Amino acid sequence: MKSLIQKYNIPGPRYTSYPTVPFWEDQTFSKKKWVATFKKSFEESNQKEGISLYIHLPFCESLCTFCACHKHITKRHEVEEEYIETLLKEWMLYTNLMEEKPIIKEIHLGGGTPTFFSKENLKNLMQELIGRAIEHPNKEYSFEGHPNNTTREHLETLYKLGFTRVSFGVQDYDENVQKAIHRRQPYENVQNVTEWAREIGYSSISHDLIFGLPFQTKKNIIDTIQKTKELKPDRISFYSYAHVPWVKGVGQRGFNEQDLPKDEEKRELYEIGKKMFFELGYHEIGMDHFALKTDSLYKANREKTLHRNFMGYSSNKTQLMIGLGMSAISDSWYGFAQNVKTVKEYKQLVDLGEIPVFRGHILTDEDLVIRKHILNIMCSFCTSWEREHERIPAIEESLSLLQEMEKDGLITIEKERLILYEEARPFVRNVCMAFDKRLQKSKPKTQLFSMTI
Repeated sequence: MKSLIQKYNIPGPRYTSYPTVPFWEDQTFSKKKWVATFKKSFEESNQKEGISLYIHLPFCESLCTFCACHKHITKRHEVEEEYIETLLKEWMLYTNLMEEKPIIKEIHLGGGTPTFFSKENLKNLMQELIGRAIEHPNKEYSFEGHPNNTTREHLETLYKLGFTRVSFGVQDYDENVQKAIHRRQPYENVQNVTEWAREIGYSSISHDLIFGLPFQTKKNIIDTIQKTKELKPDRISFYSYAHVPWVKGVGQRGFNEQDLPKDEEKRELYEIGKKMFFELGYHEIGMDHFALKTDSLYKANREKTLHRNFMGYSSNKTQLMIGLGMSAISDSWYGFAQNVKTVKEYKQLVDLGEIPVFRGHILTDEDLVIRKHILNIMCSFCTSWEREHERIPAIEESLSLLQEMEKDGLITIEKERLILYEEARPFVRNVCMAFDKRLQKSKPKTQLFSMTI
């Protein structure tokens, strides 16, 4: 395994979309085209399966130096009301394009720090959003909570509004690691919010852990997972730290590269964690995720309904996902659109009555086929091409690029099917890269992505 890690540990996308954002054709994108794909998708899917909303709440009181999200650092909580007002105006711009009331199946509050906002403001936001829609009978609402500022009242308020899933960012419990990433939070804070959520009735509580952080050791990982064992969340996200300072600048320069675990050492941290999760009764779901048998993510994996989008893995699939808020990304299946990346510009455009997107991509027929294969690989570790093979010659090219991985015993290529073995899971991003025609054609001169392993 060590030699394979050295061989395949190269920069590569995480494939929450295809095409990936750096290869969007912005020059052929327009708001008019985006609205057309949005309307088409809404008409096709609203009555059939409902829609999803991703709501970006970007404010944080302090900067975590491991974070690559779009955020706005401030301690001024008076920004909350104005931002929520703008979110609701943007939602109205979309609902005005709809021929019927939207049926909301999934809502996710991400950030930033959603629990930066007061419970009163979150309640107002949700009531106004839902007031212009119909709630799907199988809805699933979730939010990201910071253990240091999530109150019991936050949890109770959102639960009464239909939220049943919450994820808490833990990262690592070691004080030296927490100091390096500027994320100090004691175990007691995580314990409190986890126990409160369970008492209130949340059906899925998730802890987000990260391996590959500065100063992180085997001892750290073992200690963090032993503490996690005491709280037994329903699911665990075990992310590889993505060191991309060339993208995020000073925010990821709070430590030096030599402070980070390297290649085999970093992978060993993951393997230790994975083994411990299995011993605790968790099952591996897709890439980076583990869940108990009682969790909806496990059930979706068993029933082959697992989905992946800009929010990560989901047990619910909708064709249309609308992203509201600064920097949020929307997905109509036929197209992607990203909102402007500053709060000021976001407000200015919405106040002018404009959908605040500034870039995007309209998928070609080939994009749609390749997207399907990459989604299959990321969710099910296999794909087939019975009909697409005749229409898309690029599939044959992809298979030729995977011959080396087949020789290494990681995959098998059959007449109309590709299957990844258990040993190939660390290299799933590499397999997807063989299907990624836009990545292969472009060959960027500078590094765009984090390392795959």
